[in-house]
Amino acid sequence: MLDSAVIEVRAGNGGSGIVAFIREALLPRGGPGGGDGGHGGDVVLIADPALNTLTKFHWQPHFIARNGTRGDGHHRNGANGDSVEVTVPVGTEVWIWEDGADKELIGDLNQPGQRMIVAEGGRGGWGNAHFVSATHQEPLLAEAGEFGEIRKVRLNLKLLADVGLIGMPNAGKSSILTAISAARPKVADYPFTTLEPVLGVVEHGHQAFVVVDIPGLIEGAHEGIGLGDEFLKHVQRTRVLVHVVDGSEDDVPGRIKTINDEI
Repeated sequence: MLDSAVIEVRAGNGGSGIVAFIREALLPRGGPGGGDGGHGGDVVLIADPALNTLTKFHWQPHFIARNGTRGDGHHRNGANGDSVEVTVPVGTEVWIWEDGADKELIGDLNQPGQRMIVAEGGRGGWGNAHFVSATHQEPLLAEAGEFGEIRKVRLNLKLLADVGLIGMPNAGKSSILTAISAARPKVADYPFTTLEPVLGVVEHGHQAFVVVDIPGLIEGAHEGIGLGDEFLKHVQRTRVLVHVVDGSEDDVPGRIKTINDEI
């Protein structure tokens, strides 16, 4: 499961306004009629509850919206550029990414269907019809369209689940998830069998809830020991944490304390 990805987003540029004048048989001096340029398209992130990984961004890290088109005569405005909609899992944070590091948190898509403009399209430029004044009836002035935003952002997924299974390696978390849901995590008789979080849906009558199996934690995980703290972030948004302990082990209270200290 890929839970972090850096992507580049490019919004569309605004189209330019134009200088034009209305010249018709009945209106030989009809005045300025330059239309405005269309606005550039946005890049929009949408939280999709059907997704639980950022894997697709490994293969497609670039998203580009369309430019607005230039204005035309007879007050005809240019067309707006098409926006690009990008779906991400619910629970995705959006960070400005500069010089290889997070700079600023600009969004947290933690509700299904939540939308966020991550790169805003440029405004279309005004045509010369906007610049008419009492003293300037035939302006030769029009605006260029504005550039759309270009950004690199890091998407950081923090899984949303109702129940999180936590514990030492090989404590039986994956076996529990297999027994109560249709998920099939790897189960074996050695530590660190589960190398990434696994989600399962538990159905009971007309109700259902999501359970996540967090890879095993050991003392010092928050300092990078074992599998490190890479997966600790996934316990932050679970409603309930279930501590799974192997009762046959020595010093069960000590193992519970170790996990509590790490989280």
